[in-house]
Amino acid sequence: MVVCKAVKRGAVGIIDLMNKGLKRGWTGDRGTMDDRRGRREEGGETRDEGTGKMDGEKETRRINSVRDLEVYKLAFESAMEIFEVSKSFPKEEIYSLTDQIRRSSRSVCVNLAEGWRKRRYKAVFVNKLTDAEQEAAETQTWLEFALKCKYMNNETFKILDEKYEHIFAKLITMERKADSFCKVS
Repeated sequence: MVVCKAVKRGAVGIIDLMNKGLKRGWTGDRGTMDDRRGRREEGGETRDEGTGKMDGEKETRRINSVRDLEVYKLAFESAMEIFEVSKSFPKEEIYSLTDQIRRSSRSVCVNLAEGWRKRRYKAVFVNKLTDAEQEAAETQTWLEFALKCKYMNNETFKILDEKYEHIFAKLITMERKADSFCKVS
């Protein structure tokens, strides 16, 4: 199911691209109701009466801005955490490690924003996603330097490194599914 392909009124995208076949037109007259949980069984699957979703269904939402993308939110949050952590880096690192790690972490968001604005051109969109991946990789490298120089503890490193692994996964998925994010000219 492609939600975003030819919508001209506004940008529509898929937050979670692994959408398992939405079942439209369910009237509620099939299956059995489990009153305790507000769920209805339907051909081996269960529909939640509150949300109307079948087991295993993923949510799709309208994306009005790059800020609505989960990957952007995660990258922004991670960049802000890096900013806070890097405040404690030594002064002699201000023009090298501190500056570079802040710049590369912020650049992930910047490249996403630029790509989002140019998504009517699939090649440009994919290129910007690739640039965002490169900046995320650079950020991970700077995080590793900060750990080895003992400017951050192992726990902080693991948390931030794991966040950047999630960012990579989301960027790669967006790149593979670029058609569902790009507008038709």
